[in-house]
Amino acid sequence: MVGTGTAVRLVLASHNAHKLEELQRILGPLIPGVELVGYDGPEPVENGTSFEENALVKARAAAAHTGLPAIADDSGIAVEILGGSPGIFSARWGGPARDDDANVALLLWQLHDIADAHRTAGFVCAAALVIPGEGGAATQEVCELGVWPGRVLREPAGEHGFGYDPIFLPEGEQRSAAELGAAEKDALSHRTRAFTALAAEIRARL
Repeated sequence: MVGTGTAVRLVLASHNAHKLEELQRILGPLIPGVELVGYDGPEPVENGTSFEENALVKARAAAAHTGLPAIADDSGIAVEILGGSPGIFSARWGGPARDDDANVALLLWQLHDIADAHRTAGFVCAAALVIPGEGGAATQEVCELGVWPGRVLREPAGEHGFGYDPIFLPEGEQRSAAELGAAEKDALSHRTRAFTALAAEIRARL
């Protein structure tokens, strides 16, 4: 179990520098002594049919490649009137290049004639932990889900954040997610909600 002053080394199964920075901010206060390292191994095929399945696919790959306990997330935006899409396809919604501007432009076009009352959406994050077994011990796996409710704006606003942040208006807010400062976003986001729950599992298991 994690105690004060105990170092915990985790590999983040992502090549996304934004995500590494964000999770360092989120997990630092929750797990004393945590050291979050980036992942430079091969990206696995994300062939799951849910956020949870894809998060576990990535964490398993990083744990197997490095031998370290691994964390991963799979996240995206789920729009109610689109049946939960883009969902797990959020990063590639505008094409295989994973271009944020193309993703945002396509989603806005798909919703261009939809009234504000029906633009309900949520940012969803599944956070997974995989601890490789040692000495014949079974691998440990756990996954937590976090949802940040809101709606899709009609045009981008704000310069912070990434992905769909400029067109997401969080519930109870007058500013887009991209207009929030890092500390404000960290206090509310889907990723914070998922990894706060996961942090309790990390503290208990490592």
